[in-house]
Amino acid sequence: MGFPDVYIVTGALGWLGKRLVRLLASRSLDHPSLRALPPARIRCLIMPGQAPADLRQIDESIQVVTGDLRKASDCVRLCENSRHGVIIHAAGIIHPRRVREFYAVNVEGTRNLLGAAAAAGIGRTVIVSSNSPMGCNPHVDHLFDEDSPYNPYMNYGRSKMLMEQVVQACARSGAMETVIIRAPWFYGPDQPPRQTLFFSMIRQGRVPLVGNGNNLRSMVYVDNLCQGLLLAALTTRAAGRLYWIADRRPYSMNEIIGTVERLLEEEYYLPVAHKRLRLPSIVGDVAELADYMIQRLGFYHQKIHVLSEMNKTIACSMAKAEKELQYNPTIALEEGLRRSIAWCLEQGLRI
Repeated sequence: MGFPDVYIVTGALGWLGKRLVRLLASRSLDHPSLRALPPARIRCLIMPGQAPADLRQIDESIQVVTGDLRKASDCVRLCENSRHGVIIHAAGIIHPRRVREFYAVNVEGTRNLLGAAAAAGIGRTVIVSSNSPMGCNPHVDHLFDEDSPYNPYMNYGRSKMLMEQVVQACARSGAMETVIIRAPWFYGPDQPPRQTLFFSMIRQGRVPLVGNGNNLRSMVYVDNLCQGLLLAALTTRAAGRLYWIADRRPYSMNEIIGTVERLLEEEYYLPVAHKRLRLPSIVGDVAELADYMIQRLGFYHQKIHVLSEMNKTIACSMAKAEKELQYNPTIALEEGLRRSIAWCLEQGLRI
């Protein structure tokens, strides 16, 4: 397929969205197919109350639309005059106050966006999903692939599963080409406070290690993920398909924590406690039960939810993306965390 004349990015002030906009504006993605992207307009959706200044600092020509995916009329405004464009739908809600927000934003918001995009004649939409529709791997040596069955983890996972089904129905109808990208835990510049807090807890020796720490987690450096999203947007054969996008291999929790410690101490000369808040694996199981009960009541507690996953393996294979998209994740854990820490310090954030 040809290059679009406009990239429409939802969630443009989120972690992933802002990084994607930055790389699109500078056309600086490290992949042979993406190094010579021709200039194109960038149109961004931000929420009411968010300031567009951060996007305008990236490039003054960025078009900013203020709106809410839950309002169909706002989605229509976003998609106007963009027949030769592509949408990269990075907006979503991960840690809400109420469970119902998962479904209002992740499912109904996506439905509204797809309807508006199809009516505007947009040719392709790339949708960011998650590992959560698949749940957790049955054992540490197992990797999810694109044929793995749904087994959603809590309401976030269920909302993303339902979102994927809405997207797949849109593709089957012929209304528009769609590509679903499943992304696990990501890391890198433009990170939110919760990721900086994770670094700080590691440095201070307060990070919880639930179980023996040998459980594996697929992670994806944000630039790797942006590469995968744009390849999905531009690769003809990707239409109607789904891909996992992550770093080339998963990492154990011990490796993740140990790498942060070593970088902080050896490269940034920050004192590190070299301690763990060691908890038996059953603590994760108890947190999972508590999380389930809280969500049954319609509420959501971020720390309990995160704790419930810390003894679990969540890992995937990139074989299909590497073969069909020519996806090539060039940044791995150590370099990605090095850049993440450098970004924090450049922003004056305390780790």
